[in-house]
Amino acid sequence: MKKLLFLLPFLAFFAVNAQNNTINLIPQPVEMQQLNGTFSLQNGQTVGFSTAEARGVAEMLVQKLNAPTGFGFKTQQGKSKAIQLSLNEVANEKIGKEGYILSATPNGVVITANQVAGLFYGAQTLLQLLPKEIESKTATKTNWTIPAVQITDYPRFGWRGIMLDVSRHFFSKDDVKKYIDQLARYKYNVFHWHLTDDNGWRIEIKSLPKLTQVGAWRVERAGHFGDRPDPKEGEPATYGGFYTHEDIKEIVKYAQDRNISIVPEIDVPGHSLAVLAAYPELSCKKEKAYVNPGTPFSEWYGNGTFKMLVENTLNPSDEKVYEFLDKVFTEVAILFPNQYIHVGGDECYKGYWAQDAGCQALMKKLNIRHVEDLQGYFMGRVDEILKKKGKKLLGWDEILEGGISQSATVMCWRGIKGSIEAAHLGHNVVMTPTIFAYLDYNQGDPTIDPPIYAYLRTKKSYSFEPVPEGVDAKYILGGQGNLWTEQIPTLRYAEYMTYPRAWALSEVYWSPKAVKNWDNFSGRMEKHFERADLAQVNYSQAVYDAIVKTSIKDGKMIVEMDTEISGMAIFYTIDDTMPDNFSAKYSKPVELPDGNITLRVQTYRNGKPIGHLITLKRADLEKRVGR
Repeated sequence: MKKLLFLLPFLAFFAVNAQNNTINLIPQPVEMQQLNGTFSLQNGQTVGFSTAEARGVAEMLVQKLNAPTGFGFKTQQGKSKAIQLSLNEVANEKIGKEGYILSATPNGVVITANQVAGLFYGAQTLLQLLPKEIESKTATKTNWTIPAVQITDYPRFGWRGIMLDVSRHFFSKDDVKKYIDQLARYKYNVFHWHLTDDNGWRIEIKSLPKLTQVGAWRVERAGHFGDRPDPKEGEPATYGGFYTHEDIKEIVKYAQDRNISIVPEIDVPGHSLAVLAAYPELSCKKEKAYVNPGTPFSEWYGNGTFKMLVENTLNPSDEKVYEFLDKVFTEVAILFPNQYIHVGGDECYKGYWAQDAGCQALMKKLNIRHVEDLQGYFMGRVDEILKKKGKKLLGWDEILEGGISQSATVMCWRGIKGSIEAAHLGHNVVMTPTIFAYLDYNQGDPTIDPPIYAYLRTKKSYSFEPVPEGVDAKYILGGQGNLWTEQIPTLRYAEYMTYPRAWALSEVYWSPKAVKNWDNFSGRMEKHFERADLAQVNYSQAVYDAIVKTSIKDGKMIVEMDTEISGMAIFYTIDDTMPDNFSAKYSKPVELPDGNITLRVQTYRNGKPIGHLITLKRADLEKRVGR
């Protein structure tokens, strides 16, 4: 009986989705009960709001409804018989700050919440309950109905973020707004803005004008990032851009209206080549530098260590560095109301510090033996600067090296181990490990998309559990996905790399752990592909591609194949013919014969090809052994 009672919520969850396949919400709500009937949108209806602070959500909802329906919805303060947004006079403790209750009946829709954020998220759910044509840019004729449903919903984690790197490639103000708008639709509430790095400084600092006059621009280069030639003497730096104070204020306000808080990142003491191009005196060697256009300027070794071939770190022993940072963070703190400023701290090469007389003298003064400990000193100084400006320090997990103040928050990217260490030390943690959350990684077979050093499938992202075993959940603020843009020059491609993995992570960070189910999610995901098409938002379809793995057994190569999405068939050839649904169908591991074999693989569903054709020569297959 106990087992039956335990299963009832899950059975109800799947029954709701089986009854009506028009309900395909992402992220999945905490509680949802489908009722009888539908509510129809009609011309002349209104969206009511209870108080003035709810007006903004009502106006955004009306704007979203009017373009595709052509109905001319209007807002009104007070009650509406069609769609009503109401803030609770007495707080509902169950739903918290960002939760909502949505009740849709044949008579109308009512969304209630404790705070405006909840109304906004309830409105996003309402839009997903409407037909996919709600994403159209122009008026469309369809059956504008909302299924009758009762939803109670609130997030599992308070930090649900996506990071966009605008240093490697500059994204315009309008591009950033569009990206933020899509994140808000899936209930993300943090936009981590990576504004500075070796490849460009993107934020105006009025007291340090050369940061944007010099640091925001690099020479024009084509080709694979990391393999490009160095700048030539006298070559003009014309590629780049930056955001003015007014741009940033506008974007911050745009995000706030969508319940998204922006966390700016100023990456120090490493990743500072754009700074040193403008102010070379802040380095140890004080040599002329240039903003890196994607040249091979470092050597990475198999054990995770590396060597910088050019100096890209600030000098921790120079007081002028801290005067510089005080000026930077003074302006950053004014522009961004978020309590956090992200200060990077990752991949800081200490080789130039070890050779510098000033750094050696500082180590002697501090009575430290290892040059690595200078980063702890540097971060401590940065922490003091931020505290004077009323801000909290947030950094990548390397900030734990050399010690950091108890108040610092750690963003863990190098795996789960760092988060366990940080939590056990009493630090708050944001989870963003590479193996689940790095959106710049390839999404499918590495032979299909442009090459990068790792891959991450949507199913893997969806399997992420942000609270590590043995860690007190109170230290886990939540998590985020990270989009580094070395290989991402346009917004269109940024969308391609973000989705559908960001949809999967939105459910990881919002929905209860107990309701997660990949097969159920993947069905809803496919419906959101259709919505994205109408919204003209790009996404990857790598989830349809075959997964090809190899091993060696008794001297023979064995090929195993699978798919992320169930219900697909895999057909393959090894005789230099093109596969179709009359070729060999994969059902069990295949032993390849000796010889110069080329494996070609194609997935099918309902008798039609789906996904990419994968072509692998024997040498390619041999490289996969054991991976």
